[in-house]
Amino acid sequence: MKGQMEIYYDEEGDYLEIFIKDPSPNYGEDINDEVTIFRDERTEEVVGIAIQDFKKRTKNLKDISVNLPFSVNFEEIHKHQA
Repeated sequence: MKGQMEIYYDEEGDYLEIFIKDPSPNYGEDINDEVTIFRDERTEEVVGIAIQDFKKRTKNLKDISVNLPFSVNFEEIHKHQA
């Protein structure tokens, strides 16, 4: 996963999307009623996540903790940017 991170939050719908910008087509896969992951159609790599009822799920928006249904290797991301 490489690219610019794009974050979108719809306050009225309480919906958060986080994507790694990539021109490749992707599709959504529901993990549960409130979480969807998006995968690159060609590589199957996770390129984004969407969380419904995001604010409801957090106690304090300054201290956010969300269990992701996939792992992120920030060390690998850093290597590709260097």
